[in-house]
Amino acid sequence: MRFQILGPTTAWQADGEPVELGGPRVRALLTLLALDAGRIVTAGHLVDGMYGARPPEGVANALQSQVSRLRRALGRDRVEFHPAGYRLVADPEDVDARRFELLIRDGRQALAGGDPERAAALLRAGLDLWHGAPLADAPHAEAAAAALEELRLAATEDRVQADLALGRHRELVAELTRLTAAHPLRERLRAQLMRALYGSGRQAEALTVYEEARKLLDEELGIDPGPDLTAAHLAVLRADPSLTPRAPSSPPTPAVSPTHPRTDPAGPMRVGLRSQLTSFVGRAEELDRVGASLRDGRLVSLIGAGGAGKTRLAMEAAAREPGEVYFVPLAPVSGGVPQAVLAALDIRDALLHGHERSRVDPVDRLVAALADRELLLILDNCEHLVTETAELTDHLLAACPRLRVLATSREALGITGESVLPVTPLRLPPPEADDPLGYPAVRLFTDRAAAVRPGFAVDEDNRAHVVRICHALDGLPLAIELAAARLRTLPVAEVAARLDDRFRLLTRGSRTALPRHQTLRAVVAWSWDLLTEDERLMARRLSVFAGGARPEAAERVCGLPEDVLFSLAEKSLVEYVDGRFRMLATIRAFCLERLEESGEAEEIRHAHARHYLDFMLATDPLLRTSEQLVWLARVDEESDDLDAAVRWATEAGHLELGFRMLAHSACYWWMRGHRSASSHLADGLLSALGERRLPGMDEEFAMCVLVSAWNGRSDEELRSQLSEVQALLPIEWLPKRVEFLMMLLSMFTGPPSDFAMTYDLLGRYGDRLPPWQQSLAYTGRAFLLQVLGRTDEAVAEFERSLAAFRRIGERWGIVLVLSGLGNLRQSQADHRGALALADEALEVARELRAYTEIGEALCRRGDALAYLDDLEGARADYREAAELARMKGSMEIRAWALLGLGEAATADGDLGTARDLLVRAREACPRSWYSTGDTWERIETALTRLDTAGEPAGGGEAGDGEAGDGKTSR
Repeated sequence: MRFQILGPTTAWQADGEPVELGGPRVRALLTLLALDAGRIVTAGHLVDGMYGARPPEGVANALQSQVSRLRRALGRDRVEFHPAGYRLVADPEDVDARRFELLIRDGRQALAGGDPERAAALLRAGLDLWHGAPLADAPHAEAAAAALEELRLAATEDRVQADLALGRHRELVAELTRLTAAHPLRERLRAQLMRALYGSGRQAEALTVYEEARKLLDEELGIDPGPDLTAAHLAVLRADPSLTPRAPSSPPTPAVSPTHPRTDPAGPMRVGLRSQLTSFVGRAEELDRVGASLRDGRLVSLIGAGGAGKTRLAMEAAAREPGEVYFVPLAPVSGGVPQAVLAALDIRDALLHGHERSRVDPVDRLVAALADRELLLILDNCEHLVTETAELTDHLLAACPRLRVLATSREALGITGESVLPVTPLRLPPPEADDPLGYPAVRLFTDRAAAVRPGFAVDEDNRAHVVRICHALDGLPLAIELAAARLRTLPVAEVAARLDDRFRLLTRGSRTALPRHQTLRAVVAWSWDLLTEDERLMARRLSVFAGGARPEAAERVCGLPEDVLFSLAEKSLVEYVDGRFRMLATIRAFCLERLEESGEAEEIRHAHARHYLDFMLATDPLLRTSEQLVWLARVDEESDDLDAAVRWATEAGHLELGFRMLAHSACYWWMRGHRSASSHLADGLLSALGERRLPGMDEEFAMCVLVSAWNGRSDEELRSQLSEVQALLPIEWLPKRVEFLMMLLSMFTGPPSDFAMTYDLLGRYGDRLPPWQQSLAYTGRAFLLQVLGRTDEAVAEFERSLAAFRRIGERWGIVLVLSGLGNLRQSQADHRGALALADEALEVARELRAYTEIGEALCRRGDALAYLDDLEGARADYREAAELARMKGSMEIRAWALLGLGEAATADGDLGTARDLLVRAREACPRSWYSTGDTWERIETALTRLDTAGEPAGGGEAGDGEAGDGKTSR
């Protein structure tokens, strides 16, 4: 099927039969789809092109209706739906506009290659495809139609040039006379007319054409003739008939002119590009990407937060580009973008004669000045004039086919054909990176610091401070440079320590920089001042989110539609990463100040905390289902905000809210091994509660005590609180609201007073429980049977529990049962069976990323390997478990791992190292936990054996991984 849009829109079947398209809306739709045949066209673009600035009510339904009609005409498979829009399934070369572009491209290449005869044939074939005004059936697609018309006119000029090269001067005079009358300010046509006249023996007329053109350009636009006209004039004056018009790809003929300065032999014209005084750090990939985008398209926009380095990147990219480059600084401009561009191009005001002459529009003057020039225009800092800049850029690119534009802004221009390249902060090292200089942010800080403090280098002493500074400042180049400048008067450690008050600290930028780049506060304030009132409201309220927000969360907490959030993202106040909208720390700090000033901080923080309570109430049960991997990952995203919400509820005295959030977060924290942070949150709540008790909150209070305990606390106050919990909720008690409490209670508070009675109770109520609690009840019965010595029954109950957990797809429960079975096998001296169960538990725990369970499985596997005489394998498992426990604050696992390493050292005969490891294991072991009783007894037994062997206290010193080889004894 073939399509024609260079004139009235038509379509033909492969056999040449025309397609009956229907009414004007369907034809407009086909026109817009055919223009981008084979590519997805967004619904918004189609609506704009079909209906213009005032679409009807229910425009989405109207668009779908027209799509249905077009499918009936062309066939359903011809118009594909995509989430982003619609696509015409056609080879782009089946559309006349695309064939025209290809023929024109080939014709220009032939002309540049010195083959004017082939060039003329190709260009004429392309122009013959036109049958009227382009996109005639899509009247609202003015910009695209104008771009095609401009391409048609440029192709006509190229065809004329080819004909001139073939000596067809006399045939061209009449055509060029008509063309120059229709386009009086088009210099290339004037130059071609001069050459045609000169080649026809009409030298005086040719000089008259030049003089008329010079006067018109001066009076109307205030510019001098450009390279084409100047070269033609010289050729005529010198009576040099061998000179012909230059090809489009040839460099401009030099001419002395304020508007077209003579190109220096040493390099192309660069106006407004400053020589840089500092090194350019960490943007090599971005620089290559900008260059590639400028080669592939004509409009590239660098967008990003204030201080991200957009201007510097644009300048560095421009320095690599061939041809003329003009830099237009828009930051100091409050209006009149065309005038600012005219000033940068050094185009003076037109000379106006007479009261009747109206002033020439500055946009027309720009079009006339740039129509034939190959030039890169840098429009820097467009954000405060984005609409005016977008309108001008769109117009110039449509009218000036050899113009390219590189824009920098905090939001995209939002016009067709724009390539948007986000300029993100510099890459940061991990907090404990061994070689942070491998990361651009640290390299920039080091480079700028050395400039103000000669000899400065990152070393062992200052490395952590430098990394902290770069992280605290989000890797923003300007902020990093301001921080480095403070090293004139402050040591690096002091700069790092003061970044909590970053806006007061970072106030001494370059005196010659723009005012808004001299202090960190001014950088952010500039962006803030450009926001609408709703955007400011959203920005300050969004700052309560510590880790960013999904759109639905932001809409609920901030009380504004998500469209406002999207607008902030477009203006680089927030960034969209993995489905979440996040603020850079510096922007968030500024917006938090605005929130406190507004007087609504309490209300918004309460809404934030309430949102996270509702979130955890809904999510907590899902963590113990087959969907737990999805929901654990989902809570991972919200973890920072969850902690912040609990902390705020504690500090603000909303204790019931805090206790409920904490209780329903405990399962997540336990599975992920977040021991330290969560226990500190629990400590804060218990401290704020004091001797009071919240009515009807026994389960939440109990969970808070257990969370406080799991980081290894063993003080008298905790023991008292655990006793209180045991009295409130005995071991056989079944939770009603906080389901995970059923698992943790026995671990911390000890066994039931009557094993047999509890066993019978679990059997009586187990089948009435929800699936997860029922599966856990089977495990509890198995442990009780094991204590009662009914081993075979215990194995059967473990296997029943394992089957139940597998049935509901709950991996944490599977690991729990595998560990229980492994412990039972180990007690039966079935070490190979225990090893196999530990391997399986480790695999599932790693899939779940349940760090405490990973550590426990490693220790169980280490125990089994030690009994099987594989001490090297056991030692490797204990070391890994010890390191994991150290990172996650799992004291009971750390004690177990150090115990295993100590026993291995004992077997190796390194008794000094063994004692050191065992003493450290005893210090780490939480004595107040019932579940660590076996570990404590093993530690005491191992130390007693050392005393019996006569090893003095305080023997060797060993790290977690310094045990020797040899067998362990048990």
